[in-house]
Amino acid sequence: MRERKKIGLTTAIFIGLFLGAATGILFHYVVPAGKIRDDVFINGVFYVVGNGFLRLMQMLVVPLVFSSLVCGSMAMGDTKKLGKIGVKTLGLYLVTTALAITVAILTANVINPGVGLNMTSIQAAEVTIAEKTSLADTLLNIIPTNPIKALADGEMLQVILFALIVGVILAGLSESAETVGSFFSQFNDVMMQMTVMVMKLAPYGVFCLIAKTFSGIGFNAFLPLFKYMAGVIIALAIQCCFIYMIMLKGFTGLSPVKFLKKFLPVMGFAFSTATSNATIPMSIDTLDKKMGVSKRISSFTIPLGATINMDGTAIMQGVAVVFAAQAFGIHLTLSDYMTVILTATLASVGTAGVPGVGLITLSMVFASVGLPVEAIALIMGIDRILDMSRTAVNITGDAVCTTIVAYQDKAVKRETFNDPAAGLNAEN
Repeated sequence: MRERKKIGLTTAIFIGLFLGAATGILFHYVVPAGKIRDDVFINGVFYVVGNGFLRLMQMLVVPLVFSSLVCGSMAMGDTKKLGKIGVKTLGLYLVTTALAITVAILTANVINPGVGLNMTSIQAAEVTIAEKTSLADTLLNIIPTNPIKALADGEMLQVILFALIVGVILAGLSESAETVGSFFSQFNDVMMQMTVMVMKLAPYGVFCLIAKTFSGIGFNAFLPLFKYMAGVIIALAIQCCFIYMIMLKGFTGLSPVKFLKKFLPVMGFAFSTATSNATIPMSIDTLDKKMGVSKRISSFTIPLGATINMDGTAIMQGVAVVFAAQAFGIHLTLSDYMTVILTATLASVGTAGVPGVGLITLSMVFASVGLPVEAIALIMGIDRILDMSRTAVNITGDAVCTTIVAYQDKAVKRETFNDPAAGLNAEN
């Protein structure tokens, strides 16, 4: 007798999303208003389970980002030893991420995904808008006067800076601080496992969050959600097919078409697994055998990129910020958008290369400009569709930056890159 195939998390979340939407619409149009519908289900079970899941996600933010950032900056090694290659790689990663979030914000403001979705009347009792500060104060507030207080209060920009400093110092001290470095690595493993545990509850959380949302707005939520998805996908396509390829052609003169053709299998693998970390060996091997990129370079830059270069995640966060602001009727200024670009760029350094973690760090991007975290409830279910696409963009950005750095270091064999048969023998 054959064993029944276990339903994957992505499938389970999809089921939760569709069942939640169907249940919410049923409650909105069919079930009559009353104590059972409103108090027991909508404001009872749906509210408690849905917001309980959101709180679990918020619980993970500070320890997960702090430990991931410490480990990520430790992976860079001693900055004095990294030399020219390390500085170029880090610079390219930060520039591409800043470009990605900028493309996302511009795209979202053209599409206006949250326009027509009025969440203020539904969530008014739950939403607390944080006080906004000027860009100058935001820059000063990055420096913590008390790192422990910053961790306790969830001041994420301060946490990010402190974690980066700790990680770089630990990398410089090397063996003399091996015990402390091991502690952070093991603590990061613990937080990753906790994230996996929390994400297993996602189908139930998504069901209740979406059911509560649709029970209040009915069909009015469909169009904005599709517009949100379109905004993310369009921004991802612009980043992958235009920004990256223009950079590749401009810095190396290599053919973008040949690059995409040879790297497509890796992108497909990343799409199917939705995890950057799983593609590391395949990326290095493809760059070496099909494109002639030296493993001396790629073995450093690709794992580093999987840790700190999350352009696809930054794009999702940019579109989500505009979506949430429009849905809740909150006006964002140019200073707010600059803060989002800065926060999302730094947050990408602390976004682990595993499925679903981008949604957790999204809450700190929301907090940086006073957006309500409840907006995540709307996009959580459909985000699983987008997670696979943005992972493919994440690893493509790593490969493009690696190729640029290697080319400038004269570590790319152009004849291998131009050979359409390169690497095919190794696959057979």
